Amino acid sequence: MAASTQITLRKKPNKKGLYPLAIRITKNRRSTYRHIGQYIDIEDWDEANKSVKKSNPNSKKLNELISAKVKEANKGLISLQAKDKDATAFYIKKEIYKPSQKLSFLELAQEHLDELEVSNKHNRLSSDTCYVGYILKFNKSKQLTFKEIDERFLKKLKIYLIKENSLCLTSVMNVFVFIRMLYNKALKARIVKKKLYPFGGDRIKIKFPETEKIGLNAKEILRIEALTNLSYNEMHARNVWLYSFNLAGVRVSDALRTRWSDIKDNRLYYRMGKNSKLLSLKIPVKVQEILNFYMTDKRENNDFIFPELKKANLKDSKDVFRKMKTGNKKFNYYLKSIAKKAEIEKKLTMHIARHSFGNIASDAIHPLMLQKLYRHSDLKTTLNYQANFIYKDADDALDSVINF
Repeated sequence: MAASTQITLRKKPNKKGLYPLAIRITKNRRSTYRHIGQYIDIEDWDEANKSVKKSNPNSKKLNELISAKVKEANKGLISLQAKDKDATAFYIKKEIYKPSQKLSFLELAQEHLDELEVSNKHNRLSSDTCYVGYILKFNKSKQLTFKEIDERFLKKLKIYLIKENSLCLTSVMNVFVFIRMLYNKALKARIVKKKLYPFGGDRIKIKFPETEKIGLNAKEILRIEALTNLSYNEMHARNVWLYSFNLAGVRVSDALRTRWSDIKDNRLYYRMGKNSKLLSLKIPVKVQEILNFYMTDKRENNDFIFPELKKANLKDSKDVFRKMKTGNKKFNYYLKSIAKKAEIEKKLTMHIARHSFGNIASDAIHPLMLQKLYRHSDLKTTLNYQANFIYKDADDALDSVINF
């Protein structure tokens, strides 16, 4: 019986309830599968046409990817049949997808970026594209093998990033984390040998410097609230900042996604964009005052509370990402002038709302409750984060020694 390849939707979902797309290779009624790295809702799959339905916002890109993967599999199968080597489904899969020893670092990097784009991980795509750009400029050529990325290469890259691009050590370490991630992919695909791995042990160590997290105190926030000489744009930036702060430092992306329909019985119900976690918080009085400010612009119950996404093409995740990024940039611009008017010397950005909540919470709230408010999956993450704002024990210890 002749061998065949076909796209299919596997029936075992992941933790998010999404189902994997895979190439099915069949020979003599025996099949094996090669996942293409994408997952969809089972309702978005058209079994008859073997394609993703338009109900999925990424249907066009996914169907283009499916077409490319099917062509790739058929091309490999035809090559094997011409050599009379299509013995079993498992052998066909092994031969079609055997690792290419010639695959370069930047070729694998491009595959990674393509996967992020198809998956609509635009924030990660933006940062990883920058990392690739730095490496490409440093190497001055697209021809870069994994063997060339040794300790000497990484040390010279570090100097280049700091000296020529003025990157801080944290940013340099982020570039190294990206390189390590791709190197691990290459090891898994047997593109490079493990003995060449340049990280860990007595080789290159990725160590992030301690970051300084400074939030506003209660008096500073009261000064911001009391400001009256604000332009409309400054007032809007202040509203979004205070909305975030009063809801335990909700991220700006989640704040801008909030709809009027997310508020029920004086509570906010929303799903985090970062990890899809569901959360419910009561609406504080100060947040209700902010909501009242935008009530006149409410068109329908499912409308966005804040204006940034009102004109976004919600079927185009890239457009949504761009509008949120632009909104955040504008907020941070106007927050600078707000800080100046409130006579605050500390840095004031949207992310500082989260730090400010942590600073005022200090050690007054039980870590388990803070974990819930911060939406952290692991309590250790909460403890490490909150450690930046707990000073009392250290201050008391210092006083006990020097106050004599």
